[in-house]
Amino acid sequence: MTVEDVEAQPLLAENGKPADPAVAEASAVDGPAPDALVPATTETTPLLHPSQTAGWVPKSDDDPPPGVRVNPEDLPGYIPPEEQRKRLIWWLVFWLVVGGLTTACVVLAIVKGGAKFDFMGSLKKAIGGGVSGAAAMVIQVLALMPLRTIMNFQYRFGGGMISSTKELWREGGFPRYYAGLTAALFQGPIARFADTFANVGILALLSSNPVLAKLPSPAKTAFASLAGALFRMILVPIDTVKTTMQTQGASGMGILRDRIKAYGIGTLWYGAIATAVASFVGSFPWFATYNWLSEVLPPATEIVPRLLRQAFIGFVASVVSDTISNSFRVLKTYRQVNQSKISYYQAAVRIVKGDGWWSLFARGLGTRILANGLQGIMFSVLWKLFQDLWEGKIGK
Repeated sequence: MTVEDVEAQPLLAENGKPADPAVAEASAVDGPAPDALVPATTETTPLLHPSQTAGWVPKSDDDPPPGVRVNPEDLPGYIPPEEQRKRLIWWLVFWLVVGGLTTACVVLAIVKGGAKFDFMGSLKKAIGGGVSGAAAMVIQVLALMPLRTIMNFQYRFGGGMISSTKELWREGGFPRYYAGLTAALFQGPIARFADTFANVGILALLSSNPVLAKLPSPAKTAFASLAGALFRMILVPIDTVKTTMQTQGASGMGILRDRIKAYGIGTLWYGAIATAVASFVGSFPWFATYNWLSEVLPPATEIVPRLLRQAFIGFVASVVSDTISNSFRVLKTYRQVNQSKISYYQAAVRIVKGDGWWSLFARGLGTRILANGLQGIMFSVLWKLFQDLWEGKIGK
């Protein structure tokens, strides 16, 4: 075959391979033809060319590089729009019924039991605790957002804190660490308001009843943690937006739009069950440790020892909480931000396949302990400070 014959042959067949063996042999020696390096783009072409994801090593065969998207109809488990609407209606009806029955049972139990609760006093104290917690959380979001972004990136893609920090910097520099900031400023304070409102309010409500006041501190905290965990399920869509942008970067919102087209609006609640479980499993040890240490450690009257005491209590509570709940948060993040629909079991299998069993429990744990340790210190100090200011204002 002459040079003219080779030039007359098409470089690539429809399957993307060389159409002629001679061309294949030449490609093996000289490399691919220049035109074959960057194929023409179509609507289904990934957003990032392979050269833009150079250095990225997949943790499993199913992990797409960060930022790569596909056609929504090509996603596994695609649900037609009509079926999506039917599922949404049934989903709303189910939770309305469950919520109504639960509320009715609680009200009937209180009324028939003849319980005496100081509702107004409990509400006033709960609002003070909730507002103080929300105010403290705004400061924490701005200060600790980079660590949170690194942590969630580790949860989804694995890797150490240093390597994840470098990868995020390579993707977008310092602003990349604040991806999802707007959603975080909504979700963080509201969630913390719910947690502290539930903790302070439920504890005050139970303590105002002569019978329930005798319950041990961990039992009271369990009620408060359960209430906070259920409320957090309502906020899952905001958390989904925040976490997806943290892990997927600039393409995060596009991935969410594709998932909504493929699976319906319910995709925004992916990870809701793990969120509730992780919130309860994490919140209960945190407040149980916090409340127990608050009772055991001798009180301090001076401002500096008082703040140091609160900082120590907050740090210990955070370490205990994170160690217990980390595996649930790993699974929650993986399912929540994955490009396609994936079950918790499938997520666990992929994580174990890529990094082993230990990764399921320890992935991102060091970063989380650091972030939550700092948050625990800041929250305990700021929350107590703001709450004292609130109660001082109420007492005037």
